[in-house]
Formats: sequence, C-alpha cells, structure tokens
Amino acid sequence: MTFDHVRTRFAPSPTGYMHVGNLRTALYAYLLAKSKGGRFLLRIEDTDQERLVEGAVDVIYNTLRETGLLWDEGPDIGGPVAPYVQSERMKMHKQYALELIEKGKAYYCFCDKERLDEMHAKQREAGEFTHYDGHCRNLSKEEVAEKLAAGIPYVIRQKMPTTGTTTFHDETFGDISVENSELDDQILIKADGMATYNFANVVDDHLMGITHVIRGTEYLSSSPKYNLLYEAFGWEIPKYVHVSPVMKNATEKLSKRNGDASYQDLVAKGYLTEAILNYIALLGWSPKGENAEREIFTLPELVQEFSLDGISKSPAIFDILKLNHINGEYIRRMSVEQFHEAALPWIRQAVKNPNVDTLEIAKGLQARTNVLSEIPEQIDFIDQLPEYSNELYTSKKMKTNPQTALPILEAVLPVLEKLEDFHEQSIHDALFQLIQQLGVKNGYLLWPVRVAVSGKALTPGGGIEICAMLGKEESLRRIRKGIQQLKDAQA
Repeated sequence: MTFDHVRTRFAPSPTGYMHVGNLRTALYAYLLAKSKGGRFLLRIEDTDQERLVEGAVDVIYNTLRETGLLWDEGPDIGGPVAPYVQSERMKMHKQYALELIEKGKAYYCFCDKERLDEMHAKQREAGEFTHYDGHCRNLSKEEVAEKLAAGIPYVIRQKMPTTGTTTFHDETFGDISVENSELDDQILIKADGMATYNFANVVDDHLMGITHVIRGTEYLSSSPKYNLLYEAFGWEIPKYVHVSPVMKNATEKLSKRNGDASYQDLVAKGYLTEAILNYIALLGWSPKGENAEREIFTLPELVQEFSLDGISKSPAIFDILKLNHINGEYIRRMSVEQFHEAALPWIRQAVKNPNVDTLEIAKGLQARTNVLSEIPEQIDFIDQLPEYSNELYTSKKMKTNPQTALPILEAVLPVLEKLEDFHEQSIHDALFQLIQQLGVKNGYLLWPVRVAVSGKALTPGGGIEICAMLGKEESLRRIRKGIQQLKDAQA
C-alpha cells in the first residue's frame, strides 16, 4: 500500500511508564506529521514478552491523550494497515523472514544456548565483542531440512555481508558508514516464533508506509542492519531522524531505574501537562527565526514552528530549574478559577478546615507558585497557627519590632471587627484608610498583621490576603492572640 503523505509513528513497548525520552520521541513524531499535513500512527511493540507489564498499554494511551498527542491510526481506532499491535502481526513477520531465506539473505540457526554461552565466553576472554560466529550460516538445504524434520529448535538470522561498507543517511547526523565486517548476524525470528524488535520494526514500518522514523541515537548502530533488510526486500528506505539522549547530567542518561522522573512522576509532583510537553519539546530542539529565543509554546504553536533542522546533535540536559520556570509561567497564565481547580488537591493536603475559602487561598498562591507541590508547605499555617517568636515582628525593611507591633495590632483589631463584608478588597480598603489616619508607611502596619495571622515571615500573600483566606472569625482570633503574646512579653 502506498501513501502520498508524511507518515510517522510512535511505537512504544508496554513496560509500565512513560519515560521523558519516550514522550519526546512521540512529540517529535507527532509534530513532524502534523507540520507536514500527514498522519501520526500509534503501534504497540510487544514482541519482547518478558518485559511486558500489565496495564502498561493503558499508560501509553492515557499519557498520549492527556498531552494531546492524538493518533490518527492505532490499535484502538484501527486504520488501513491494521493490526497495530506487533504480536498480532507475527505470522506476517515469519513469512517475510522465510522470503529472506529464499533470497539467501537469512538462514536457519540451530545453535543451542550452551554452545552460544561457551562461544561468547571465549570471545570475552579474547577481548572481543560477543557476536555470532556463523556456525550455521552455510548449512546445506539437506542439513537444514533434516534438522527441521527432527524438530530441533531454531532461530532465523540475517546473513550480513562480510566485506565492504554500508552507508545510511540521517536527517540530523548526515551520512554514516559502517564496515560490514562489524555487523553481527542478528536474529530476525526468535525460537518462540516471535520477530525480534529490529526485524518487526523494519517490516511493519514498510507495510505501514512510514516515511520518517524518529528514534534515539542508541539505534544509530542498528541502522545499517535495517538498511540491508530494506535493500534485501527491494523496499524504499524511510528517512531517519535520530535524536540525542536526554541526560541527567554530563555523563548520566535519565533512567527510571535511577529514580529519574517519568511523565507520570512529573504530574504527581505538581507539574502541568502543558508545561511538561512544552519543556520536553525544547530538550534537543529549538525554534528558528524570530522565535529563536522564545520558550513558551502551545501544542498548536509547536506544530507551526517545528522543523527537523531545529533538532540538535548534542545531548540535552534535563534542567529541573528551567522546567520549574516554564511551569510557573503556565500557572501565571491560568485564570484564577483554572488555577484554583488545579491547586485544590494540593491545598487540601494542608488545609482540612472546610470553612476556609480555598479560592482566596488560590488567589494568594498563584503568583508565588512554580510547582503545585510547593503549595502545602506555603499554607501549613492556615489550619493551625504555629508557635512563633515575637522576634518575627522585627523587620529592618519595614522598621518594625515587637514594641511597635503591639499598638499597630491594637489599632487594626477594631477596624476589622467592624467590617461586615470581610473579603480582600474590603480588608484592603479598611487597612489602607487606617494607614492614612496613622500617617505610617504601608509595611509598618501590614508586616505585624502578616506575622500575627500566619506566624511566618514568608507567606503566599501579605496580611490582607491571608485575612481573606482565613475569614473574619479566625483572623480576629489570631490578631487577639498576637496582641496578648506581645503584652505578655512586655509585662
């Protein structure tokens, strides 16, 4: 089947979580297809049965849906080149492997595990890379038929050329040549009848009309083998786009095994999906032209900006501070109502009191929060006023101390007691009117209020916002407690 449009695919193995690098591959494949008016395919690669994790396919579906990377063809919605699950294509893979045997490009291998282990051990002792030694490469048709008839287990291996070079072109790295003598006779069909990842990839990419293959640079060394398979079948080779790894630091790759964050982990830590996707797009790709310095892009804007020449050859360092910054930008761009909805589960981790106005809390938090997980620690004073020292009332900047704070709080208390409509604007107006009456600077009055109602020096919002969060009754109770604590210290 031939197609007249760009076709890319995301072909994950269902291993339980969505690694940041995997999500970036999916994003780039999606952006390339959509930027060219093409189609984005989802294919589940489950040929490695030992690594499969129950529920992992749902993780893939849910992650792509949450991030907006919606596929045009896939296992759940079908398409013109179904099925889109590799294990369901097993018979097809076997037929193509047998075709390669007929063409002299592949062969049956009957070597058992004991022989292979012994061979590899000798190679390691000799300081060689482990490889297959071609023991079954030149078996006669009669020998092969005899072993098949006897039911001896076998694999099917690709017959690599032993001389010359294989060259392939990559859209990022250019032309790369490899000595054929360095290529191992890789297994195409395993003893259980399943195709290997490498073989199934080539067959399925061809049959599905994939025009551009986006994958990590760890597959650069396999690309000559892929090309030799394409050439053996007489198929057109797709365009390769290899992307450098996402690194934890200059020497370590990001790895779930080392405790590095997956997409699910980042969401659980309070990062917004849109911000995660935006940041991941910039891990190894950058826009050109007038937007070269720009950092914030929606998914539709990324589609408009994306081009392959923006992909970097250099590994990308996962910079959590930059992700925090981008996430904070997204938080600031939300409406108060949107932020309140996103922040509410985190607010409720610290605030159990049902009478507290969580919308007022959200208003105070939005400008001061970069990651939602920062919220509980910022508002741990709301349910219960912590014990605090009167020294908190001392501020060189505001020119306040415990002695000046007492008369200020005593002046503030009756003003707030008289307020019928107790919300942020009315509190603001009343206290600023008092500031004018007393002829003092704003901070001289507002700092003691902040300390009295929070018991902290750093809070999401000042005294006015905190009073609005707490409500009238609790705010007055805390101010009275502050007055009494200051009086007791001066007695």
